[in-house]
Amino acid sequence: MLLERRPEGLYCEAGDFFVDPWRPVRRAVITHAHADHARPGHGAYLAAAPAEGVLRARLGAGIALQVLAYGETVEIDGVRVSLHPAGHVLGSAQVRLEHRGEVWVVSGDYKVEPDPTCAPFEPVRCHTFVTESTFGLPIYRWAPSRETFAGIDAWWRENAAAGRASVLFCYAFGKAQRILAGVDASIGPIVCHGAVEPLNRAYRAAGVALPPTSLVTEVADKASLAGALVLAPPSAGGSTWMRRFPDPSDAFASGWMAVRGARRRRAVDRGFVLSDHADWPGLHAAIGASGAERVFVTHGYVPVMVRWLESQGLDAQSFETEFGGEEGDGDAGPGTGAGTGAAAAAGHDPEAPAAPRPTEPAAPDPAPGEAAP
Repeated sequence: MLLERRPEGLYCEAGDFFVDPWRPVRRAVITHAHADHARPGHGAYLAAAPAEGVLRARLGAGIALQVLAYGETVEIDGVRVSLHPAGHVLGSAQVRLEHRGEVWVVSGDYKVEPDPTCAPFEPVRCHTFVTESTFGLPIYRWAPSRETFAGIDAWWRENAAAGRASVLFCYAFGKAQRILAGVDASIGPIVCHGAVEPLNRAYRAAGVALPPTSLVTEVADKASLAGALVLAPPSAGGSTWMRRFPDPSDAFASGWMAVRGARRRRAVDRGFVLSDHADWPGLHAAIGASGAERVFVTHGYVPVMVRWLESQGLDAQSFETEFGGEEGDGDAGPGTGAGTGAAAAAGHDPEAPAAPRPTEPAAPDPAPGEAAP
């Protein structure tokens, strides 16, 4: 096989490098900058060019980082490597590996609905496709994001009219910037937590258009906070930082808001279903578009996805990895507790389920009445 699992991570012996390794290695090819995929301590990194700013912000300006434009090819010890848009977050990439006529594609994390903050997902033909399955259950089917943003705007507008701040908990890297690009910024000022604002700067430096934002400490007229949209990581909930906003309305934006009871467990006023991962139809569309006859599933609802792919006549197997095993900033899945501020800044992908993973697709129930459109 072109890739094998080793204690350090997914290893390509022919090229002597790893893809998203979870232990320090000499050479690492990185799909994206979430911390379960991009970890410190590697000797050399290879990533997509748009990811450079967020990777250096997370791992240090001095890391040995080589970047490739999407579609550009480099040869590593006889293995042709190229990176292709995954549509997950800024700089996210699928890794295409070609050696002696065999082609593998490692998806990392991905979503198939385009958004303006990153390059859209691009199907890549291959013999073997390595996929995530974070939302790999039939109940996960996303509405168009424009409907979700309309719901967020209506909630914010109503709160602003009532003189209340609208505190929206969301993941600091990727989700927050997608929300910024999607909401109606004319409704009022937008304030960001200290874990969010540095990522906003990295996005803007990469050419992503975002509306003006500020830190709470930069707001001269504190009275204006009453009508503001406030973006914060889940770890800020219940912290002293929240005291700046008297009587706020709070909400949570995550794919997990599609699960019954998730909003109640978060103890927030509203839940908005918004994910940077592919839903059940999106996963199957991406796998089908790859043309792969063999599929490895790395993380998420692995048994469910493997069985479904086998029922479609594919050679489906699991790859045991350490992706998605961190709770990060507290958005690890339905029913999990909030993490720490340090974890929020660390860049873990919060939408990887740390909650029990059912082996049957009928486990959780959808809750259409509990989430905004």
